[in-house]
Amino acid sequence: MINEKSGKLVVISGPSGSGKGTVLKELFALTDNKYKYSVSATTRSPREGETDGVNYYFLSRGEFFKKTSDGDMLEYVEYSGNYYGTPKGYVREQIKKGLNVILEIDIQGAMKIKEKIPEGIFIYIIPPSFAELVERIKKRGTDSFSEIENRLKCFYEEAGHIKDYEYIVVNGEVESAARQIEAIITADKCLVRKNKALIEKILRE
Repeated sequence: MINEKSGKLVVISGPSGSGKGTVLKELFALTDNKYKYSVSATTRSPREGETDGVNYYFLSRGEFFKKTSDGDMLEYVEYSGNYYGTPKGYVREQIKKGLNVILEIDIQGAMKIKEKIPEGIFIYIIPPSFAELVERIKKRGTDSFSEIENRLKCFYEEAGHIKDYEYIVVNGEVESAARQIEAIITADKCLVRKNKALIEKILRE
């Protein structure tokens, strides 16, 4: 029998304005705590209301770079003078517990993780059309004209790497997109190439 209780690493990417965060909130609501967000590590100081181990793992630079040199970070980046990374131990621990770990990350980080955990599930979320993407970004009202232009330029640059993902989900309607992600994860566990040990066991018996 396929082990449906085993956890998976699910890497989600998509352009700004694709609605990744909204879709993931819906996924969590629909699936009754079968998923857990990956908790990143950072060298920045905690902000008011943030808790270590919940919002982030807050590390000194020394602690952070020891983890990178020991191979304990799946990926990391520098942003505004601080470092952010994905701790390998946390991800492995949650998967071992049978939880599907969700990691929302950009394409560069996703591809670094794919090199280390190729058995993960890599999903790219995309809007129904380019016009819809532009409209969503504008509606947020948080970006200047130049920032909107930059986000759209980044999307075009990323588009050539979508082929490096295994799955694509079009977010036209939030609940439908969330259910597609759930279906992908269920189907992925049934892939022949990920069940070789099960096949061999059945043939032996």
